[in-house]
Amino acid sequence: MNVALIMDGNGRWATVRGLPRQAGHAAGVHRIEPIVRAAAERGVGSLTLYAFSSDNWKRPAVEVQALMRLFARHLRAQAPRMREAGVRIQVIGRRDRLPVEVSRAIEVAESMTRASGRMTLRVAVDYSARDALARAAFLHALSARPESPSDSFATALGRAYGGSEPAQGLDLLIRTGGERRLSDFMLYEAAYAELVFLDVLWPDFSPADFHHAIDTFAIRQRRFGGLPSTSQTVREDAALTR
Repeated sequence: MNVALIMDGNGRWATVRGLPRQAGHAAGVHRIEPIVRAAAERGVGSLTLYAFSSDNWKRPAVEVQALMRLFARHLRAQAPRMREAGVRIQVIGRRDRLPVEVSRAIEVAESMTRASGRMTLRVAVDYSARDALARAAFLHALSARPESPSDSFATALGRAYGGSEPAQGLDLLIRTGGERRLSDFMLYEAAYAELVFLDVLWPDFSPADFHHAIDTFAIRQRRFGGLPSTSQTVREDAALTR
């Protein structure tokens, strides 16, 4: 099962408490490990977290610098813990604009957890789905195989993210913070994803909220353009009558 999470609401969480926005980002970082562990418990194979979009460079320099320092520290601290938990860390997005400190932390975390096989934790940093799609289209045009254009494009998209594995479709995309949009995140992979939008701000997002989202997904009818199966209808009817 492939799940993605837009971690929204850090700044608003801090503002309503009279704190600087950086305090919200710091609080949000502490939410990540419990959610990763909850995902592993539910059998999630891949969890992708939207940490920093390419558009986030437009934010005040002080906030961006604080985010980058926080990201580097968190990677360094969590890499050993993720390896112990069997979680592989991969970072997707551009790396040419990241501070050296962040780039080094990414390299160490990816190397340290490369052999972990229980779950893959992908972190999107300096990420833009539209930019990745444009770069993937260029790569695809150079190397497309006529007999399998979809597979070839998925491979090109994986390379556009800076990885070596083909892009995979999402099963579930969760967004916290009350907004109802994708914000240039996983546009190709989310083509048939189930979407769950929650009003809870990210620093307040708990494993119980994550489990609720997974349970909501479990009763959705995924038709992929066809008709629902009998088993799907029975599961949904049973859930509604509880």
